[in-house]
Amino acid sequence: MFDDYAFRLSDNHLKWVIDSVDRKAKVHSISLLKGGTSSRVYGLSIQGEQGVSELVLRLFDNEEWVLAEPDLALHEAESLKRAARTGIQTPKIVAYDITGTSCKVPTVLMTRLPGIVELSPANMNLWLDGLAETLVQIHSVDVKDFPWSYNPYVDINSLDIPTWTSCPYLWKKAINRIREPRPYTKQCFIHRDYHPANVLWEGHEISGVVDWVNACRGPAGIDVGHCRLNLALLYGTHIADAFLAAYQRHAGTIDFKYDPYWDILSLIEILPGPPQVYSGWTAFGITGLTDEMMIQRADQYIQSLIAD
Repeated sequence: MFDDYAFRLSDNHLKWVIDSVDRKAKVHSISLLKGGTSSRVYGLSIQGEQGVSELVLRLFDNEEWVLAEPDLALHEAESLKRAARTGIQTPKIVAYDITGTSCKVPTVLMTRLPGIVELSPANMNLWLDGLAETLVQIHSVDVKDFPWSYNPYVDINSLDIPTWTSCPYLWKKAINRIREPRPYTKQCFIHRDYHPANVLWEGHEISGVVDWVNACRGPAGIDVGHCRLNLALLYGTHIADAFLAAYQRHAGTIDFKYDPYWDILSLIEILPGPPQVYSGWTAFGITGLTDEMMIQRADQYIQSLIAD
């Protein structure tokens, strides 16, 4: 069964998928997957001689993003290969079209993982512990020969104090803090977009981590900080702090030394803002959040990071 939106997939897309899997196979179903904000992502069921294959097709059709990073498909493919070393469940690369020769835009075809995004856990402590332990596993992967490296999403030198905040003096301190030299940290394999909407669950167990297109060499703290920012906006600073405690417990003091610099940088990356309710959260069933709450929680979070 094909939904209306799925018909944006052309015959060329479907032929490329079939040729990549099994030329005798047929597309059984197509659905637009939730949560995609910067690319179109589809779930496909392919009926072949060996049975049904559940796959994910990502089309990088955001022209601005592709112009900035023309190697997106190659990057995700190589990230998935490296992620397979983590010991956690990650999608397996099936095929990729680097330049869009066959699919008009850069495209990646990968296996689909079981599970669902869980943003309203029955047991918050167990949920946070699972998120933290999984991130520690990601950071344990060797990354010396991985060609993509971390860079901030914002130009630090051009930042201005936001006009929407109720505590501009704290944001000024935060901006000044990240303009200082970065703290020394060991480089590791980082997801670069690790947050609860990119983690799948079956019951109380994590069944996989998805969306690896931004993975790179970088500081563990930026992954921790990005996840903490999402948790602070979703649930409040106390939940972000509980996640940090869980991560520190699993990582140990030898492999991870906490520095608020990376939390501050992750928060600064929302500028110029103001912060808004992430559409991925609402797509996965979160209700009751408002943009005003996001501003309030961002200010509360920065108060926890910056000493008066």
